[in-house]
Amino acid sequence: MRNFILSTVVSACVLSLSLGCNSEESPVNEGGGTAPPETVDTPPDTSLPDTGAVDPISIDPESLSPITTGNWYRPAVMTTWQWQLNGTVNTTYDVAMYDIDLFDSSETLIQDLQAKDIKVICYFSAGSYEEWRPDATAFESAELGNALDGWPGERWLDIRSSNVLLIMKERLDLAVQKGCDGVEPDNVDGYKNNTGFDLTADDQLTFNRLLANEAHARNLSIGLKNNVEQVPELVTYFDFAVNEQCFEFNECQQLAPFIEQGKAVFNVEYEQKYQQNTADKEALCARSREMQFSTLILPLDLNDTFRLSCL
Repeated sequence: MRNFILSTVVSACVLSLSLGCNSEESPVNEGGGTAPPETVDTPPDTSLPDTGAVDPISIDPESLSPITTGNWYRPAVMTTWQWQLNGTVNTTYDVAMYDIDLFDSSETLIQDLQAKDIKVICYFSAGSYEEWRPDATAFESAELGNALDGWPGERWLDIRSSNVLLIMKERLDLAVQKGCDGVEPDNVDGYKNNTGFDLTADDQLTFNRLLANEAHARNLSIGLKNNVEQVPELVTYFDFAVNEQCFEFNECQQLAPFIEQGKAVFNVEYEQKYQQNTADKEALCARSREMQFSTLILPLDLNDTFRLSCL
């Protein structure tokens, strides 16, 4: 699961360059114990120089007009949904939409859900390299940046690369081949993270708008994942939003433009208090319904160990 990139920038983080600015908790070492001091190696510096060695995308983001004409799926405000990216997908929920992993989900699973009149959104990471994916060898070494904190085997991508864009187009083709109704590309906010590349807001807008237009050219719906800062520039290009923890981090109002355009906002909250305390859960859901969001309370691993819905 590649979804827990905090959208809040911790400006007060003053750590050494060898550690980087970490906005997430480090994963627990489940192996137990600690190696003696003499056996501990200094972690390698995963920062890559911004060499410009990639073949760049040369497009002005302002020149990319949105593709708005087509009959792809457009989820309405307050659409019910389920989000599961790990484990055997539980197909028993009575909802209008499922969001599941593009690579790990079979065509049969997608067809079975659609036979129940359920739309299927397929997840993939557009802004990060995952070493276990079947197309991992298609990336060039110069396109691989810093590691994502807390996600072993995953590194930021240089989204300015035409090769990266080509791989993402091929993933969109795979979504079409498998019969997905739409896609959820993750990690599309690299420009405000410690990627190892000098990415700008315009670089991100170009990449995200290209993703949206390429999805629509294939008759696929597409959602904007997090990246609330660029909602005003991107809401016209995307059909819905997928957000994590906007209530926890007081960012939900930034997603209001989607609701104003009649587009669903699919929100997930992870804090344990919502699962453990009925009053906290009801207060959250009251705010969510007032904003017309489709909010779920789920485990961080998105493995269906529990599910609470505000709709």
